[in-house]
Amino acid sequence: MNFEVLTLFPDSLEPIFASSIIGRAVSKGVISVNCTDIRDYTKDKHRKVDDAPYGGGYGMVMMCQPVVDCIRAVKSKLNGSTRVIYMSPQGSLFNQKKAEELTGYDNLILLCGHYEGIDERIIELEVDEELSVGNYVLTGGELPAAIVVDCVSRLIDGVLPSSECYSEESLQNGLLEHAQYTRPRVFEGLSVPEVLINGDHAKQKRWKEEQSRMRTESKRPDLIVENTNEQGEEKNV
Repeated sequence: MNFEVLTLFPDSLEPIFASSIIGRAVSKGVISVNCTDIRDYTKDKHRKVDDAPYGGGYGMVMMCQPVVDCIRAVKSKLNGSTRVIYMSPQGSLFNQKKAEELTGYDNLILLCGHYEGIDERIIELEVDEELSVGNYVLTGGELPAAIVVDCVSRLIDGVLPSSECYSEESLQNGLLEHAQYTRPRVFEGLSVPEVLINGDHAKQKRWKEEQSRMRTESKRPDLIVENTNEQGEEKNV
């Protein structure tokens, strides 16, 4: 799978994509991640990419020409199915289900806004979807884009050692993951639950399922409601 991140600050993202799991996946050729500087496509001699908004208001807005030209130039080099996504607080909320959906594309183009955002005509002409990573405001779309790359790439075959590495993680099945323990067996008077030590795999599986359910009900009851609503919608289709 290929990720194309369009940004005014590629230097801020390249270290993230060159390290840890993503970096190893890139080096193995399982995925590719490219950062393109939108300023390279401006026709202004001063590399200007923004201007004051019509109608007044605070801040600056990214202009159509450099952003549209950048998107089209990158798209022209790609093969296969492509989805252009603008990272925006006005977009639908990114979640695990959306991440799974996005693995169905060969290419994801992630557009990072900045300042007060981008000219609306860019969205009308070139953007397929807007995504938000939460109900808060960030300086730009770079961190949200990195989140999408990280989350989606983990679901690509070959990025992690086994599908079990993500299939049993928190939120993958709509629930939080059970508690995890490692050595030592006792630390400052706190012991690892006996069920995880006795070697009875059937009991361990049941314990993990029960813990997962209890943790979700206690820490994220909203997920229980969300899953119930989704199941109801599916039955009504």
